[in-house]
Amino acid sequence: MKKLINDPQNVVTESVEGFVLAHADIVTKNDDPLFVSRVGGAVQGKVGLVSGGGSGHEPLHAGFIGVGMLDAAVPGAMFTSPTPDQIAPALQAADGGAGVLAIVKNYTGDVLNFETGAELADAEGVEVATVIVNDDVAVENSTWTAGRRGVAGTVLVEKLAGAAAERGDDLATVTAIAQRVIDNVRTMGVALTACTVPHAGKPSFDLPEDEIEIGIGIHGEPGRHRIPLAPADEITATLLDAVADDLALAAGEQVLLLVNGMGGTPASELYIVYRQARALLEARGAQVARSLVGNYTTSLEMQGASVTVLRLDDELTGLWDAPVHTAALRW
Repeated sequence: MKKLINDPQNVVTESVEGFVLAHADIVTKNDDPLFVSRVGGAVQGKVGLVSGGGSGHEPLHAGFIGVGMLDAAVPGAMFTSPTPDQIAPALQAADGGAGVLAIVKNYTGDVLNFETGAELADAEGVEVATVIVNDDVAVENSTWTAGRRGVAGTVLVEKLAGAAAERGDDLATVTAIAQRVIDNVRTMGVALTACTVPHAGKPSFDLPEDEIEIGIGIHGEPGRHRIPLAPADEITATLLDAVADDLALAAGEQVLLLVNGMGGTPASELYIVYRQARALLEARGAQVARSLVGNYTTSLEMQGASVTVLRLDDELTGLWDAPVHTAALRW
């Protein structure tokens, strides 16, 4: 294992420390328990947004704290859910008096711990609503998951719900918009290589040089099947067709297309995937109205990518275009 780390047990705390130092104009951290929140504290009268999960998926989630997105994020250990005693104070820190929406990826540990954290925060007078992101079409009931996994579509939920909160919507409305995004977003990914969790010291799974894993999870969980390595256009078609079919896209619909890197894939390759995914969507009669390409929901240094499609309407498009200022997303 070759990594730019010190002690494997201190990777998360040292990484968060460096992140907060680098973006001190946007975020601040609480040390005990560990969570990251918007600098200046909760915005009074605004619905707060909180997300979190195991570390190793950066910039998700702390990279999306700031104007127009999250108010706090809770990092767990590598690929491990944060604990309720981290989550509850993060929910409290994000409460400006209008309630808090918790955006939770559908992994059993995250769901259970956020549920407990919300109960603890509620006991302190914080009104908490929760949505569960389950955009991965690859498999049902995989490792760590009951139902479909939450993956790169989480970024879109955080952006659009964050814009709704920023414009002054109440908790019920922000929650409904988040759920509308979840209902209309689908993702599927591919792994070319495994990743290595620092405290494990070895790759999370074995993948021969001439094979790829279709439908991989962001923790290295198994996907739909393994196939021989193929040209990028063929791999992209496998991902995009599964996503578009599950979404039941109709000709004439407008969509947002996200091609997300898993951490070890160069931008040049992600744009090759985007090129083909867009062509396939247009061949179906869909209009790609908005795009995003880059590393947004990663799996450490895994080589691979995921394709996410969100069905848009006028309101969602406007929320996407609304100003955002975070470490990892801004316009």
